[in-house]
Amino acid sequence: LFAGPPGTTSVDTFYPMRNAAASSQIYQLDGAEMLAVERQADDAGSLVMGVMHSHTHTTAYPSPTDVADAARFDPFGAWYFVIVSLKLLDPVLRCYKIVDGNIDEVAVVLDR
Repeated sequence: LFAGPPGTTSVDTFYPMRNAAASSQIYQLDGAEMLAVERQADDAGSLVMGVMHSHTHTTAYPSPTDVADAARFDPFGAWYFVIVSLKLLDPVLRCYKIVDGNIDEVAVVLDR
């Protein structure tokens, strides 16, 4: 998960999460771990804004599983979904909003 100051789209904290599915094919968040991270971010004055995961063999585009997970973990469409594709030699990063099954790409600006 990633978080940042409320009211912005800036990310300043990354929270690594374990894969509850324990699979190389599917990534699944653990609900209890997710709630703990949301509390930790809140205590730090931040807001969890989304989730990042990789697609090791496919493109950086939400799979049907990603869309279903978005409906389950983010029913109001507030989160950003960052996907990193490792299919090719050079990784590809894309960001999306997924609301009611609709997938819209969002530009990513990296500050160093």
